[in-house]
Amino acid sequence: MKILLIEDHRQLAFSLAKGLKEENYTVDLAFNGQEGYFMAENNPYDVIILDLMLPELDGLSLLRKLRGKGLLMPVLILTALDSPEQVVAGLDAGADDYLVKPFHFEELLARLRALIRREHQQKTSVLKIADLVIDIRKRKVWRAKKEILLSSKEYAILEYLAFHSEEVISRTELWEHLYDWASEITSNVIDVHIYHLRQKIDRGFKKKLIRTIIGAGYVLKAD
Repeated sequence: MKILLIEDHRQLAFSLAKGLKEENYTVDLAFNGQEGYFMAENNPYDVIILDLMLPELDGLSLLRKLRGKGLLMPVLILTALDSPEQVVAGLDAGADDYLVKPFHFEELLARLRALIRREHQQKTSVLKIADLVIDIRKRKVWRAKKEILLSSKEYAILEYLAFHSEEVISRTELWEHLYDWASEITSNVIDVHIYHLRQKIDRGFKKKLIRTIIGAGYVLKAD
């Protein structure tokens, strides 16, 4: 899953980005409101983490502009402003959640997982497709009750496909949600990861869950 972190305190931003990447999120950084708005308007993100006290364009104005453009990705406000009036203003502007600094990183992770689940109308942290089970909190995968060990990118692709099960997902969409804007990757990297995923998820099973739709992309489905 891909996150846009808009935070002008660079030390905090780099620290949070490092922690989020260790948790298998892809992270883009913006250090002022104008830059953050441009990136949010022009790139697909699964969640935006937004500070309110930003230079050039404050967080509330940025959020109102995004919602005014019809951009509905989940937004988590992360700020030191904790008065009831600020919380209400943020939620009324279109925020989906609000976390006050200082905070525990584990709480931030839990809130991100909750926002992603809510976005996909998923009530629990366990995704099931046929006999495939994905625990998004522990980042573990089983098929037919046997645990499957995946690389970080293999897991990220499988999780994204699972959240969009039954939908055909293009290579471009996978790339946009799994790599940051500065990544330099070869054109067939998604195909390579899909190949290895199939070897681990489908090999030896009569029912194949990961399918290629020629000219369109990939789909994870139970039947």
